[in-house]
Amino acid sequence: MLKMSVKTKLNSGEVLNRAFAFFGPSGYGLKVTEQNETCITFEGGGGGVQVSTCAEGTGTEVDIEAREWDRQAREFMGKLR
Repeated sequence: MLKMSVKTKLNSGEVLNRAFAFFGPSGYGLKVTEQNETCITFEGGGGGVQVSTCAEGTGTEVDIEAREWDRQAREFMGKLR
């Protein structure tokens, strides 16, 4: 299991929209199993990914947990900087 965090200048909505595009049906094809204003959870391919956000000053703290999707999670986090 991979756990990592990154700070970004994007707001929570932008981060979650990008996560949906990256991991969701039009990206890696994972199924959205939970979604709210600060978090989105995906499952598929024998694992899953959870992206959580927290507004912090002028940016957002993004936490990601991945099972079997470590490489893709690192790639996604790299795109948020």
